[in-house]
Amino acid sequence: MIPKVLKIKTQNKNSMDTPTQRMLKIDKATIGLIGLDIALNKALAEDIPADAAADYLYDAIRGQNYIPTGMTEKYKVALEKEYRKLLGQEQEEDGELTIRIFGTGCITCNGLRDAVIDAMMEANVAADIDMIQDPDEIGRHGIMATPALMINGIVKIAGIHPTPVQLKKWLLDAAE
Repeated sequence: MIPKVLKIKTQNKNSMDTPTQRMLKIDKATIGLIGLDIALNKALAEDIPADAAADYLYDAIRGQNYIPTGMTEKYKVALEKEYRKLLGQEQEEDGELTIRIFGTGCITCNGLRDAVIDAMMEANVAADIDMIQDPDEIGRHGIMATPALMINGIVKIAGIHPTPVQLKKWLLDAAE
């Protein structure tokens, strides 16, 4: 008998319409939302205007996700921002440094995370680090080799480790 956990993993790998978790920054927190990818794809397919996308996306995900009381508007703002990113529309910069490390969670990927943290301390730069380990999410960002480092939406390096000097320079440039 196959354990239940293995069945679920197999189903997720083989089904394109199985809801997966996608990370989204809402206010100051990074939240995983189930079904957001499917909702975004449907909104794009239906050519929903960006200003109407927030309500559409919110209605699509609220049944599968816990949304705290009083947070509806913040979720809608974050959902519309994510949709606008997919449409390629200009975004207002919020001044925050965004660092994403893509990888499988192996020792090499964790080593990149540690190197980034060391460079942040040396450069006196603060930022949240998102570790992206989901193969689908890695592919959506066009990452072909891991570990990969993305700073403020730009892939800086993939497949190899940068030097500490490179890391510090990228962080200082992005923080300006």
